[in-house]
Parts: sequence; C-alpha cells; structure tokens
Amino acid sequence: MAFNPFVINIGRQLGAGGRTIGHRLAETLQARYYDKEILSLAASESGFSPEFFERSDERKSFFRSFFGTIAPVIGADFYNHQLSDENLFNHISSAIRKESQQHSCVFIGRCADYILRDHPRHVNIFIAADTEDRAQRMMKEQGLSHKNAIKIIEQGDANRADFYNFYSNKTWGMATTYDLCINSSVLGLEETFQIILDFVVKKLQLEHHLTRTAE
Repeated sequence: MAFNPFVINIGRQLGAGGRTIGHRLAETLQARYYDKEILSLAASESGFSPEFFERSDERKSFFRSFFGTIAPVIGADFYNHQLSDENLFNHISSAIRKESQQHSCVFIGRCADYILRDHPRHVNIFIAADTEDRAQRMMKEQGLSHKNAIKIIEQGDANRADFYNFYSNKTWGMATTYDLCINSSVLGLEETFQIILDFVVKKLQLEHHLTRTAE
C-alpha cells in the first residue's frame, strides 16, 4: 500500500491540555509529534539561531519591537531582509510543509492548520478549557501562584490569537475555523482524548491503521 501521510493540527488555549493530548494522539497513531520541535527544524534549515524562533514563538511583531531598540546598531537593512517576523514564519511554514509531506504528523499550534489547509488528509482540532482548570494545571506544572497563572494564561492566549489571526484568514478559537472544538474541562483529559481520537480515526479513515497499532 502506498504511503499516504496524514496531519492532525491542534490549536489550544494555554493550559487546556493540548500538548498532553497531542502526544497521546501521536503515540497511538504512530505519527511524529511537533510542538517546539518544529522551531529547531526551522532554525536548522534557515541557519538562524534557535533562540530567535523561540523568542518570537507564536507572538506577532516580536522582532519589530525587539529590533526597534537595536536597529541603529545592526542596521535596518539586516532586519528588513533577514530577521523579520514574516521571514521566520516563512521558515517555520516551510519546515511544517516538508515534514507533512514525508511523515504523518501531529502539529501543535504555529498556524499549522492554515499552512496545511491544502493537505489532502488533515484534521483541525481546537482544545479549550475552563479558566480555573487551566490555572490549576499551570500552578501544578510550573509552581506558579494563582495570580501569576491567570496573568500568563491571559497573555498567552492573547499572543496566540494575535499570531494566528495575523498569519491566517481565520479566527483563533472560533468554531468555524476547525473541524472539532472541545472543552477538556467537561469530561477531563482522558475522555477528551478518546473523543478526539475517535473523531480523527473516522474523519481520516484510520480504522485499519489503529487496528495495526494495537496488534
């Protein structure tokens, strides 16, 4: 049987469990998992330092503000033609497309659903959660106070929305943007994973693939 890769693109609110669910989907369906890993690939292919990709990760206009303070030192021409937000996004997009052509993949964020909108076998998921559940998860995982967890959640969501809405022609978190939107607080991460897995298997017709994985 000819290789026919699929892609699962996951948008997520900060602290909603998107990474956890994405990891499990990749393991269950024997796909490659890309979260921050795609930044390393983009850095390797572009020749830029990974630090630039990490600092601007899912944030719009980071380099405009960053280089506004040092442009006189490095020169505006270098910024305009080399290290710009758009240029880094293009490198990330290229890395995502390349991996999706060679492997079945689960991509977390980074506008992958928009970048791969023409992929013949894709499914786009958005995972949300109640604010308090997200705060409690952030507090447990990162040792934050409740106040700081809420602050980071609000800023993180704002950054992701600005980034997505700028680089795509859709709206971050809006139901019509995705194939499936789900609140992980309603049934918990385990049941949410099972619902998403069932949806993905049916949409991409992966029943036989899942059977082979279980053997």
